[in-house]
Amino acid sequence: MNITLTLKKGLDLHIAGVPSGTADKAESRMPQSVGLTPEDFPGLTLKPVVKEGDTVAQGQAILQDKHHPQVNITSPAAGVVKSIVRGERRRLERVVIEINSDINDETVYETAGTDTPVKARALLQSSGLWAMMRQRPYNTVPDPESTARDIFVSTWDSAPLAPDTDHILAESHTELKAGAELLGQLTQGTIYIARKKGSRIPDIEGAAMVDVTGPHPAGNPGIIASNIKPVNKGETIWTLDGITLARIGRLALTGHLDTTCIITLAGSEVKTPGYIKTLIGSDIESLTNGRLTHTTHNERIISGNVLTGISVKRDRYLRFPYTQITVIPEGDDVTEFMGWATLSPKKMSTSRSFPGHFLYRKLFRPDARLLGGRRAMIMSGQYDKVVPMDIMTEYLIKAILSRDIEKMESLGIYEVAPEDFALAEYVCTSKMPLQSIVAQGLEYLRKELE
Repeated sequence: MNITLTLKKGLDLHIAGVPSGTADKAESRMPQSVGLTPEDFPGLTLKPVVKEGDTVAQGQAILQDKHHPQVNITSPAAGVVKSIVRGERRRLERVVIEINSDINDETVYETAGTDTPVKARALLQSSGLWAMMRQRPYNTVPDPESTARDIFVSTWDSAPLAPDTDHILAESHTELKAGAELLGQLTQGTIYIARKKGSRIPDIEGAAMVDVTGPHPAGNPGIIASNIKPVNKGETIWTLDGITLARIGRLALTGHLDTTCIITLAGSEVKTPGYIKTLIGSDIESLTNGRLTHTTHNERIISGNVLTGISVKRDRYLRFPYTQITVIPEGDDVTEFMGWATLSPKKMSTSRSFPGHFLYRKLFRPDARLLGGRRAMIMSGQYDKVVPMDIMTEYLIKAILSRDIEKMESLGIYEVAPEDFALAEYVCTSKMPLQSIVAQGLEYLRKELE
């Protein structure tokens, strides 16, 4: 079954530092260490099952969920546990593994019998790939005992400066098919695999292929799900990206866990933006060393894209979903006439009040400034222009702020995730932290109802 989905709402941001080349010609950069961050896996309460100084194999369990011990987060590489970092109130912040080339140990998983739901579920949970999926409602790692109504896979990342997955997945038909077959054991519904219209990714037997066109966030799996088969109260769907589906397929076929990833190093502060082949959780220093421009101003390194990514320091690690690093100016040293209201054509804006609005083909060089002050929410309908979902976004935000569960449910809280509101946050006149508001609302709802 093939479905064509055309989305009109959304916005593509034209940012300088577009990666050159293709993913199949990515530069290989193996890190000195890798880091696993529990914060990347919402819904799990993780504890370390190793100690500092332990030697670990690739694919070995490093973290384990306290409430469901069968759910693991595994090591991306063989090496030695360098540090287990805790913050305030002994909150676990990350586990760092120093890679040792003399250690070649690898965990090989038993794949016999994974054509049954019990074995398929156990393989995903023990290997750590279960934690790379998300469920709606709540946008958490799927409940280990849950069954999905449907599963939505997006092979297209439409975010600014994101990698083009066509060259990564075009030759992965066998792995994608095997991954879809394994996930098919865990749902009575349909597996939808979305791709950009015109993509070289082939049809996958047993899955419904969705050809998508439109501006960002057209590639978000939640947006695709909302426009095909929305989530209602009492229902659960799972979402994941095409790279994770291919990893699942390779694991099912070979028993080996693929922990490599191809990312883009992009943005206006990168000398030669392009593709890098590395490992999950690589240290940022290994990936950026020698690739950034030497300037007198400060820079912001973002693990992820400019809309949903996480600001990191050079001594930190690549964060989930392990797809890109974006580097832009910090902007803390900028002084300009009229401040945020400047009419300079260099200013990127969606408002017709600024010349940059009409220079939509220009590649802009935005920085990390807020460019305005937070104020009371203005009901202008501007969110709805960039959120291609059949929900009343402004009223949903107000319901979340007031913690009105009944209104949240009636306005579509079960089908949203913070990433779906990233563009709304960007265009928001009131400068409201919409992604944070939605994340807090989902967590509040989960705790109240579970």
